Amino acid sequence: MSEAIFAEGLTKSYDGKTVVDHLSFSVERGTVFGLLGANGAGKSTAIECLLGTKRADAGTVRLLGQDPGKQRRALFQRIGVQFQDGDYQAEIRVSELCEETACLYPNPMDWRVLCRQFGIGDKMRASVKHLSGGQRQRLFIVLALIPRPEVVFLDELTTGLDAKARREVWKTLESLKEKGLTIFLTSHFMDEVEALCDEICILRKGVSVFRGSVPQAKALCGCERFEDAYLHLADQEADA
Repeated sequence: MSEAIFAEGLTKSYDGKTVVDHLSFSVERGTVFGLLGANGAGKSTAIECLLGTKRADAGTVRLLGQDPGKQRRALFQRIGVQFQDGDYQAEIRVSELCEETACLYPNPMDWRVLCRQFGIGDKMRASVKHLSGGQRQRLFIVLALIPRPEVVFLDELTTGLDAKARREVWKTLESLKEKGLTIFLTSHFMDEVEALCDEICILRKGVSVFRGSVPQAKALCGCERFEDAYLHLADQEADA
């Protein structure tokens, strides 16, 4: 397997405060990687540096073997990005938004099929403002997958979804992973991380405090439940 994402010594500061501190990891193609940490741990800044939307102060970043800062335009034809909050016209219909997105890429996936796979096939004519929070979240995942990406970044994947919908999303993503999709995931749902992630990295105040698998994290902390191991490693119990 070759690397889809590579970061070494990634560092970013704002106003003299280091937000990401010498972060290093790699993500193999066709795997699911979870970047975890409390709010303010540096996850969003790290992702922005990986995508090239923010310039790192130090370190090396490669996305699909390319420099995202210098080759961002070419890379954005090969990746998908879903953020928790999407800023779209409230009156635009689901079908219109999907069609507009598909027009930006040379070989897009069939958005109608994606909408059905993610449980919003009956909402194609609905306006975005009339979607529930969970339906909007699924739409944002669809939009991230329309480019037929080699790597997709998913931020708080199943926020707002009920238990059944969450499991259905997991199942669909597992099938896409089997076809070679690399998934970079952030989540505060530890059952989701445990179900999907091949490898994780936990940040505490911008510093990587653990990198490995979920079973390795539980063994390191002597915990039966991954959530307990995560809280220990992320030091959230001490900060609470």
